Amino acid sequence: MEIPPVARICEAIEVAHARIQTDFADINPVVAVNKQMRNYGIPSDVMTIDCLKSGKRILLVFHDSQPDLASYQFCRRDADPGDEFESIPLQSLTEQQLYDWMKDTFSRPH
Repeated sequence: MEIPPVARICEAIEVAHARIQTDFADINPVVAVNKQMRNYGIPSDVMTIDCLKSGKRILLVFHDSQPDLASYQFCRRDADPGDEFESIPLQSLTEQQLYDWMKDTFSRPH
């Protein structure tokens, strides 16, 4: 059985999350995986990385039809995401990339 794309980055997000918590006392990201889109016939999983303090969010979408890519967007928790997403090869979604995104996105002022 093939490992779903969202599951393939779980270890990287765990390590990046732990590093952020160690390096930045004021950033405590909350990571969640949502598979609810499948209930509506959309073969995709969503991962959110939220910073409760700043209200910022990193949104990652993993489409079954593109198992080697992730779509992403930097947005706010209190607003619907926009229509424009960037894409990144799944192999580039490393622990360092995720760490850098959290550091750069969540440590900047509103």
